[in-house]
Amino acid sequence: MTELDHRQVGRDSLFLMADVRLAGAGDEHRVKVRNLSGGGMMAEGHVKVTRGAKLEINLRNIGWVEGVVAWIQENRFGIAFVEEIDPKLAREPLATKASEMPRFVKPVLAAVDPARLRKI
Repeated sequence: MTELDHRQVGRDSLFLMADVRLAGAGDEHRVKVRNLSGGGMMAEGHVKVTRGAKLEINLRNIGWVEGVVAWIQENRFGIAFVEEIDPKLAREPLATKASEMPRFVKPVLAAVDPARLRKI
């Protein structure tokens, strides 16, 4: 694929937070994910990166993904993934089971067993 062909690959515009760590450095940096595709993403944040630098990014529901910095423009930079991912996974909710959901988002009546209710 040419560089122009890469730009035509479908990308999902979204807003997620992710952690980035540069190869050889232990510290993590928080970045905003502005768009995401199977082959890469655009990140925004105050991270000192150079073009060609290897890094890892922790994407929601996917985990740590290896990548290389493809371009830099001010506080935004593009990351080309080493291996393709399924970008739809990052859009899915974090908790899919009721037992994994925080108490404040669970349906109130779903937890009540009607057989245990007392008649007044």
